[in-house]
Amino acid sequence: MKEKMLASVEAGGTKFVCAIGDEKKNIVKTIQFPTEDPESTIKNLLDFLHPYKNKLEAISVASFGPIDIKLDSDTYGYITSTPKRHWENIDLIGPLSDAFSCPIFFTTDVNASAYGEMQARDKDNLVYYTIGTGIGGGVIINRKLLSGIGHLELGHNYLAKHPEDVNFSGVCPYHGACLEGLASGPSIEKRLGTKGENVSSDHPIWDIQAYYIAQATIQATLSYRPEVIVLGGGVMGQEHMLMRIKKHFECLLNGYVQIPKIDEYLVTPYYDNNMSATYGNFSLAQSLISEQ
Repeated sequence: MKEKMLASVEAGGTKFVCAIGDEKKNIVKTIQFPTEDPESTIKNLLDFLHPYKNKLEAISVASFGPIDIKLDSDTYGYITSTPKRHWENIDLIGPLSDAFSCPIFFTTDVNASAYGEMQARDKDNLVYYTIGTGIGGGVIINRKLLSGIGHLELGHNYLAKHPEDVNFSGVCPYHGACLEGLASGPSIEKRLGTKGENVSSDHPIWDIQAYYIAQATIQATLSYRPEVIVLGGGVMGQEHMLMRIKKHFECLLNGYVQIPKIDEYLVTPYYDNNMSATYGNFSLAQSLISEQ
């Protein structure tokens, strides 16, 4: 009997992280390579998957965005108006569909991470934010990914400025001072002239960042009423950040609605090394098989 395999493709703005898994979601092989020009990057992806061509039952691709996930759209499977140079209006799914006959799931990187966290935590309603080079969010309602005519863009919501940050215009090329513009990793470098990893844990910038991230979790709490909010990404690698965010969150919420215990409600990812997206992709790929 043919050995059945699943493929996970996490197409990040900095690197692609790809994995092959068996039916039980055990990882068989992984690879990482930088996100360079589209032609060479997609070739690297196809070269990695090709040896498993006759074994793959399904592929799930989780990409940086914005992307077109509307199945009846002429540009379904495309990365669309991304700020990443040379990747605007690039067909990511088309080359995969041409090379492989198995079904392909297409979603955002944060949606895959949210799905992986949902599975690991066995929650029905969950919000996942990644806070790093960019900021994005995925929402699970009743164990299903939430979307409308397109995927959510939680990283570009507007926020109230911190009193000590009113003169900072933000780094988002589209919106300036949205969540991503104010709280992503590059916003720290823009303000201070150095990367966040070089900034001491007692620097005031971290409290400003936490204030903005807390506002995002307040919006998610009141908009989606999740059981848990997971905060991942490089900025959350600062161990003191979660405590700071919780402090601002409790102050901003001011007891308005009931939530689970704060230490069970605002958490960092279940999986290390951003493996939430890989396991989420495996589960999304499996969902395609069950639909056949």
